[in-house]
Amino acid sequence: MVQLLLLAAVLLVAWMGYKRFLKEAERVSKSVRRAEKESETGASGTLVEDPKTGEYRVEDKDEES
Repeated sequence: MVQLLLLAAVLLVAWMGYKRFLKEAERVSKSVRRAEKESETGASGTLVEDPKTGEYRVEDKDEES
């Protein structure tokens, strides 16, 4: 019975790690695609609209959209 619980715990941790890995890989891919698109167009950043003021500003690199 203890072995079954240990196996279940290991599988749960492995599954959680896999899900986190996929999320991080998607984030990195999105960042790389954005950088490639900026280099193709010669842009120096992506403009985003501030919902409070309605003004546009250059998006931070660490900011998630």
